[in-house]
Amino acid sequence: MRVLIAEDNALLREGLTLLLTHNGHEVAATCVAEPEILPALRRTRPDAAVLDVRLPPSFRDEGLRAAVAARREFPGLPLLVLSQYVEQAYAAELLALGARGIGYLLKDRVGRVEQFLEALERIREGGTALDPEVVDEIFRQKASTNSLEVLTAREHEVLGLMAQGLANAAIAERLFVTERAVGKHIRGIFDKLDLPQEDTSVHRRVLAVLAYVGSGVAP
Repeated sequence: MRVLIAEDNALLREGLTLLLTHNGHEVAATCVAEPEILPALRRTRPDAAVLDVRLPPSFRDEGLRAAVAARREFPGLPLLVLSQYVEQAYAAELLALGARGIGYLLKDRVGRVEQFLEALERIREGGTALDPEVVDEIFRQKASTNSLEVLTAREHEVLGLMAQGLANAAIAERLFVTERAVGKHIRGIFDKLDLPQEDTSVHRRVLAVLAYVGSGVAP
């Protein structure tokens, strides 16, 4: 696998490089600031990218904004975002891009080599890799503890396809139903999971997907 690394901490950047090359992967490029990322992606066309959430110059959300821009320019590019702390808003915004091929891990997971490499492989295959602490924090702050058992079989199907990053029209086509019917099922999912009404529909969709991933029934 060819991987781009965006990390301003020299020690961690070199550590990631050694870890990946030692395990048979190739580091296509390394970046230390947001403006370097898109040009490097265009130049190297890696199989996946590992990005720190906070990068120069302001050390706020440059890595996240780069991830959003990268997914828009390179649809489906697997992205593994690293963060020092659980940053609920960043995790939700990242997953709003679509759950397929997206990962969000705390940096201390890098030291757990097998977990890190497994997460990287999972997103390359189109899966989702969310740090358990991220999932716990999002649910603690934003979602109810309702079980997915309250959902109907059809709502489970719809939620599973949402977790794959499919839009309503694609879900309707997959299930041979109308887009209006899909919208009705999604509203039912939101209501049954008691997702907060004040959030945008995109944010509620992300929380529903997190419920699915965190339940243990997601593939």
